[in-house]
Amino acid sequence: MGSSSSNLNTIPNSQELMQETGFSAAHLLRLYERFEFLDKDNKGHLRPEDFEAVQELSTNPIGDIIIGSFFSPGQETVDFPSFVRILAHFRPAEKNRTRDGAQPEPANSSTGKLKFAFQLYDRDRDGKISREELLQVLRAMLEMQVTEEQLESMAERAIQEADLDEDDAISFDEFKKSLEKVNIDHKMSIHFMK
Repeated sequence: MGSSSSNLNTIPNSQELMQETGFSAAHLLRLYERFEFLDKDNKGHLRPEDFEAVQELSTNPIGDIIIGSFFSPGQETVDFPSFVRILAHFRPAEKNRTRDGAQPEPANSSTGKLKFAFQLYDRDRDGKISREELLQVLRAMLEMQVTEEQLESMAERAIQEADLDEDDAISFDEFKKSLEKVNIDHKMSIHFMK
């Protein structure tokens, strides 16, 4: 196998992807290998069912929700650049990294990670997590471990605690505030070279 930079030639727009996502050449090559492994039909894109080959997703109670996050509403496939952009949310944050105000917030920033997590709950993408959306995720996460009454109680309590404007839903700002004591950088980071 040659140097990483020579193999990057097989990845379209690799330099732009590295700059945009912060992934190194080695990370990008590794992700490309994984993408190609999942792309059994060699079509250059993945469908939701292709992700079922990832054991951690197929056995995860919210695996379908996580897989759904790779696809925009109405989109049935994801290409490699989009795949990498989603995974960039899980890249560990770089310590002491500064950005000038003209640059967009990196996907792996605390805010980027929170926005990604928020969309997992905001199923209809209306900018609010409703009680029913929260219940859907709780049902998936807890499956048969608790009763429906307990799930409803959990959702009610979460809404009461986070819903500062009392509109019976959780906005992104409320979601962010409710998680301010959680180390989201740690909880939502994957070391891709393992």
